[in-house]
Amino acid sequence: MGEVNQGGPTMNRPPSLSRRGLGALALGAGLTTTTGTMAQVADDPLPSWREGPSKKAILDFVRAVTTEGSPDFVLLPERIAVFDNDGTLWCEIPTVQLVFALDRVKALVPKHPDWSKRQPFRGVLEGDMAGVMSAGQKGLIELVMATHAGMSTQDFARIVSDWIGTARHPKFQRPFTRTIYQPMLEVLALLRNRGFTPFIVSGGGVEFMRVITESVYGIPPEQVIGSTIRTEFRIAPDGRPELIRLPAMDFIDDGPGKPVAINKFIGRRPIAAFGNSDGDLQMLQYVTAEGGRRFGLIVHHDDAAREVAYDRKSPFGRLDKALDLAPKAGWSVVSMRDEWKRIFPDD
Repeated sequence: MGEVNQGGPTMNRPPSLSRRGLGALALGAGLTTTTGTMAQVADDPLPSWREGPSKKAILDFVRAVTTEGSPDFVLLPERIAVFDNDGTLWCEIPTVQLVFALDRVKALVPKHPDWSKRQPFRGVLEGDMAGVMSAGQKGLIELVMATHAGMSTQDFARIVSDWIGTARHPKFQRPFTRTIYQPMLEVLALLRNRGFTPFIVSGGGVEFMRVITESVYGIPPEQVIGSTIRTEFRIAPDGRPELIRLPAMDFIDDGPGKPVAINKFIGRRPIAAFGNSDGDLQMLQYVTAEGGRRFGLIVHHDDAAREVAYDRKSPFGRLDKALDLAPKAGWSVVSMRDEWKRIFPDD
């Protein structure tokens, strides 16, 4: 779903929510928390975390690599941290970009009457997710290609911006941009304050994420890496140069693709990685296997009351192999139920 960012500044940045009140609120939540004060942040940079092994591991790591004279001290250019997005920084059940694709099918069906007769489109229109899933990965890719391609990159960004401005999470009945995890916003703020450059490395589409990430996380488009579809340079009828999104996959930034993308687009091996599923396994391995002080963290979704409980058998965000490897690898596994005081900024 989407495209990989090339790691540099863009000529035409897509519409950002940061100029709207919602974006400023969300970013502010990561810096101070919605009910906290700057004094509280100074005393405790992770106020939404309960005292425990994960919070201690984060603070110990940051202190060790940013304190001059420490044997683990790391120079500023090398302080790079990578974060998965879905399930690590915000809710992934339902996966936001999949919800976007389903809504786009409903919006576009008048132009495609044949969709009502074939899967996976028929399942979308009838509310039959089992029918959608029966089409398998090939069907899901067809769904994404039909709803994400055939327009310029700027037009796509506008469509995403308009949709995210009104779409709401079906369980929590709040905007998807308010289903971001307050504890992870605090980690991002802590790392920035100590000279880190955070990147998002996600299986989601980079052009989809770029519209959102700066306003909700404070991570600009050039620090976002994701999956891509092919694009082609064209001259529009009015003479404007533009990039057209084609209905063909270019790169899937998931599993073993994540270390490849990190090397290709960042050019330095990060020293910290944050994920939540087996799709992040290879990224965690790549980041933490190098010498020197390294850090890996897995967000474990075990809080059915406040969010969603899922791991080994989930069709989305499956956490199985990485959960087994974490103790041996020294990765922190965060229990959302036991270690997070709050889940969302508005809680």
